[in-house]
Amino acid sequence: MAIHAPHYYYTGDAGDDAPPPVPGRTSVVIVSWRVRELLRACLRSIAAHEEMDALEIWVVDNDSGDGSAAMLREQFPWARLVALDTNPGFAAANNVALRRATGDVLLLLNPDTELHDASITRLAAYVRAHGECGVVGPRLLNPDDSLQSAGFGMPTLFQVWYDLVPWPRRFYASRRNGRYASGPDDAPYAVGFPLGAALAVRRDVLDRVGPLDEGYGMYMEEPDLCARVSAAGWETRIVPAAAITHHGGSSTGQVPGRMFLALHAARRRFYARFRSPLWNVAARRLTRAGLVVAAARVWFAFRRGSLDREDCRDAVRVYGAAWQLWGATPPDAGEVGGWKF
Repeated sequence: MAIHAPHYYYTGDAGDDAPPPVPGRTSVVIVSWRVRELLRACLRSIAAHEEMDALEIWVVDNDSGDGSAAMLREQFPWARLVALDTNPGFAAANNVALRRATGDVLLLLNPDTELHDASITRLAAYVRAHGECGVVGPRLLNPDDSLQSAGFGMPTLFQVWYDLVPWPRRFYASRRNGRYASGPDDAPYAVGFPLGAALAVRRDVLDRVGPLDEGYGMYMEEPDLCARVSAAGWETRIVPAAAITHHGGSSTGQVPGRMFLALHAARRRFYARFRSPLWNVAARRLTRAGLVVAAARVWFAFRRGSLDREDCRDAVRVYGAAWQLWGATPPDAGEVGGWKF
């Protein structure tokens, strides 16, 4: 589906005062919130599997309050720590480090990941060697070494509906639902965007399209970035030769109701930026109908005795709040961007 290009590339500081890139250096940016032990494992895996001389490691702590900053200072003095006294959101925290990073390749890495053999080096080498490609992601593995979805297609109206009403189940892993079948380990393939657990972008590409859009409090930052990269003429690919284990949802899972609302706020912002007005009308109606169906399923589960009263009430309240968020009057950028978690 064609991208409806926005009339602007991004919001926030363009980073014009960023230091010049150092050829051959890869800057790794990790944003962390209340995942101290996973962050420790992530940094240990980097040290174990990479040549550290070619890397610059940035860790932005979003006011975790769990001892993460002290642990970093004591055990990983080679990591460049930015300890924030508030949580400005995922995109804004990444941009803090991206503006200071000196690598010619920039890797956004989640703290709930663990690296395998030279995965950062392989991603960086690929995106440096392929000028037509601006963004790359790795093959992702679950903790049991099974494959995890690593790349996705840009949202379609089918996906809008199917996300809330996943029937029939056979479509879940299909291209219709934006999923890509994993190819041979050594064969890179094009995608709409990689999962944000690990995403590498060349510095010249980011300088052209702008940093992460800080209007997103949480979610949709990577499809937004890749949509701008695609509009500027570069491809996005998955490089399966680089493998990373991703635990998934370790920060967002701590506040699931708020994250569900943040996801829908982010989707509405993304659709408004990159899809036509008619597409947005259809997406709004499909989403509101899907939320009603999802709430009804929860209520019937309670009536059958498979869900207790409190869980039913909480779920229905979240679905109701999301339904209101998708009201007829779209929120402006400032309102959507106000979702800070």
